[in-house]
Amino acid sequence: MALTAAPAAGARRHGHGHRPLGSRLRTFGFHAGASALSLLWFAPIALILVISLRSTDDVLGHGLNSVPHSFAPGNFASAWNDGGLKQALINSAIVSIPAVALTLLLASMAAFALARYQVPLRRTLLLVMLGGNLLPPQILLVPVAKLTEQFGLHDSLAALIAVEIGFGLGFYVFVLQGFMRTIPAEIQQAALLDGAGPFTIYWRIILPLTRPALAALGALSFTWVFNDLLWPITVLVSETKMPVTPALLGLQGQFVSYWNVIAAGSVIAAIPTVAVFLRFQRHFIGGLNLGGVK
Repeated sequence: MALTAAPAAGARRHGHGHRPLGSRLRTFGFHAGASALSLLWFAPIALILVISLRSTDDVLGHGLNSVPHSFAPGNFASAWNDGGLKQALINSAIVSIPAVALTLLLASMAAFALARYQVPLRRTLLLVMLGGNLLPPQILLVPVAKLTEQFGLHDSLAALIAVEIGFGLGFYVFVLQGFMRTIPAEIQQAALLDGAGPFTIYWRIILPLTRPALAALGALSFTWVFNDLLWPITVLVSETKMPVTPALLGLQGQFVSYWNVIAAGSVIAAIPTVAVFLRFQRHFIGGLNLGGVK
């Protein structure tokens, strides 16, 4: 019986174990299509990188889409020093870091109250917060500019930080309260029996459990604030106070024909957001997966 069973097992292993031809073709087609889309997405990035390394004579003499003939790594130094990107990146950091930190702190506190306690008009508050994010920001440009003028904050980085916090708060509260509501109530009840107060429960129990969502929102918020163009040009006037994205527009006006310097400035401006995403990539993807499952 052992001699007859072995071939049957081998037949199952070598015959029926293979996937059908149609399934393998679909898998191959999926991977081929995904690879083609990836190359199509990466092509503009590669073109910008190549242009940023080309010399000015090469770009002006042969055009942007030609094969590079000479290179000039000094384009990055020109964009950094002559184009003012150094100060622009400092301004972006001054705005982005406090804005993201304060937005997540305030949003997590509000979300904790809405998710873990019986707050009157809870659904109405959430709908108002969510509805505020559905308004086109263009219709609020004039009111926001006038409001900063009335408070004496116009043309200041403090005004830009306040605006970024205000327009990001509602969305983050909506997301975080949905995440916090999935935390078992028994954890909070056990902490109450041990004598923990609301702030202790929030700071030492709920907030650590919400870390994946906070990391995902933090990376997303940093990208939004760092790359924002609309609100900086609304509340700021001085060129020395502009963050990096408006500074890139000024770079296009200053180096109108030097696309290699402009491309170098774009590469420099993209480095911080790429670095933040790579640093929090695991938390970002984990937060999205947790939120989707729950």
